[in-house]
Amino acid sequence: MPFADNGGVSLYYEESGPPDADPVVFVEGLGYGRWMWRWQRARFEAEYRAVVWDNRGTGDSDAPDGPYSVAEMANDLESVLADLGVDSAHVVGASMGGMIAQRYAVEYDRAKSLVLLCTSPGGDDAAPTPPETRARMFDVPEGYDEREAIRYKMAPALTDEFAEANDDLLADIVDRRLAGDASDDARRAQAAGVANFDASDRLDEIDVPVLVAHGTDDRVLPVENARVLRDRLPDAELELFDGGSHLFFIERADAVNDRIAEFLNDA
Repeated sequence: MPFADNGGVSLYYEESGPPDADPVVFVEGLGYGRWMWRWQRARFEAEYRAVVWDNRGTGDSDAPDGPYSVAEMANDLESVLADLGVDSAHVVGASMGGMIAQRYAVEYDRAKSLVLLCTSPGGDDAAPTPPETRARMFDVPEGYDEREAIRYKMAPALTDEFAEANDDLLADIVDRRLAGDASDDARRAQAAGVANFDASDRLDEIDVPVLVAHGTDDRVLPVENARVLRDRLPDAELELFDGGSHLFFIERADAVNDRIAEFLNDA
């Protein structure tokens, strides 16, 4: 099993696709394991050297005591790419992964382009997670078993219509989350990094092409964050998915993948 080491923290990663192709590395959101990118990996490994990995605290990576910072997790990404011998890579991040991608592009020089999905720049001008969503994500009613708790916490990230029409898929996602997501302690450690993240005063240092994509009905990180990113990044395109949820890249995988592919072809 391939692991990168960052100061004694082992970080699990996988790669697939043509070994000589341009690398694309995917960075997942709060608490999620690398399984989150299965829809994107299946599409892009045909043409790119696709890299997925587990953030610290998640999946097969180590879970050191928290709290974690986004800066630490960006340094983890640097360790993974260095271990792979990658000189430059397209970096695709969703939610917390988009925050890691922003910090990575500011601090390190391997990012060839960024795709920022359903994320935020942090800071005073960012639109925060609504209180009702935060409560739903972290306060599960008593008596729920593990599967019920995951469904309860994940509900704000999906549209109601998708959840109602895809019960079998949601059951599969719950299985994958049980097997590969962060523990409650590690999730709280990651959440501390998200709460303290603020790249708003350094966005003008990101000098690579950026695609900002967001669902307009995101109940976790409101779409206003995408507009702030677009306005403050030197070279950014904005793509809004009407009615899209926080996990719009799962619900509308084909359309989102097409837009990412178009961007990467031009980047």
